[in-house]
Amino acid sequence: MREIFQNIAMNVVDAVMAIIPRAAPSRASLEVCKIVSHRGEHDNDTILENTLAAYEQARAVSVWGIEGDIRFTADLVPVICHDATTERVFGESIAVADTSFEELRRRLPQIPSLDEVIAQFGGSTHLMLEIKDEPRPDAAAQKQKLQSLLGPLEPVRDFHMLALNPALFEIVDFLPKAALLPVAELNTAAMSRASLANDLAGLAGHYLLMTGQVLQQHRARGQKIGTGFPASKHCLFRELNRGVEWIFTNEAVKLQRIRDRQLSRSR
Repeated sequence: MREIFQNIAMNVVDAVMAIIPRAAPSRASLEVCKIVSHRGEHDNDTILENTLAAYEQARAVSVWGIEGDIRFTADLVPVICHDATTERVFGESIAVADTSFEELRRRLPQIPSLDEVIAQFGGSTHLMLEIKDEPRPDAAAQKQKLQSLLGPLEPVRDFHMLALNPALFEIVDFLPKAALLPVAELNTAAMSRASLANDLAGLAGHYLLMTGQVLQQHRARGQKIGTGFPASKHCLFRELNRGVEWIFTNEAVKLQRIRDRQLSRSR
C-alpha cells in the first residue's frame, strides 16, 4: 500500500515537472550525463523488470547503466529480483530465499542469475547492483559468492553497489568505498551524512529531495550524485542543469534519445 501511494505521488510530481520549461543543458553537462535504466526497460506486461530482455532493451540504444536487485536463493545463488517474492511481477508467489535456483529456474526462467547478468552486460554496460535487506543464512559464503562473481570486473569503472542502508555494505566489504552508493528514500539528510562520514561513492535519491545544499556538499568532496526518477525532457534538463551526472529512470530509452538528440544539436 505504501508503495502505491508513493507511486501516485511521484506520478503527480512528474506530471508537474514535465510541463515546466527548462533551459537546454550545456554541452559539457550532456557529455557527462549517464542514464541508468532502473530495473531495465520494462512495462511489466510485454517486458518484465529485472530480466535480460529488459536490460537488452536499454543497451540497444546505448544507455550507460542498468540497475538491478540482488537476492539469494535457498542454495545461495545470487539472482536479480526486486521483491522477496515473485508474485507482483510474475503472478506466481515464490519466496526467492526459500527456493533453490534449479527450482526457481524451472518455474520462472526469466529471473536471471547475477552470473548471467555479468556475463551478458558486465564490462559493456555499467552495473548498479542493489543489495537487499534479507536474511543471511551463511554470510561468509554469500560474500565469497559475490566476490568471485564480481572479480572479473573493476569496481567504480564497471559497477557500483547500492543499498538503502549503509550497514548492508558489510557483505561487500572487499570493495573500495568509492564503489558503494547509499540510496536515500525520505531520509536524505541522514544518508548524506553517512556517505560523507564514510567517504562512500556519493548519494542517490529522488530528485525532489536532493536539494542544492546536498548536491554542493557531495560535489565539494568529489562524490557523485544520482537522482531518480526523471521521466520527461524538462525534468532531465532540470537535473543536468543542476550538475547531476547519474540519472536513474524508468524511461531510460526515451531519455537517452533526448540526450543524444540534444547533444547532436549542440555540435
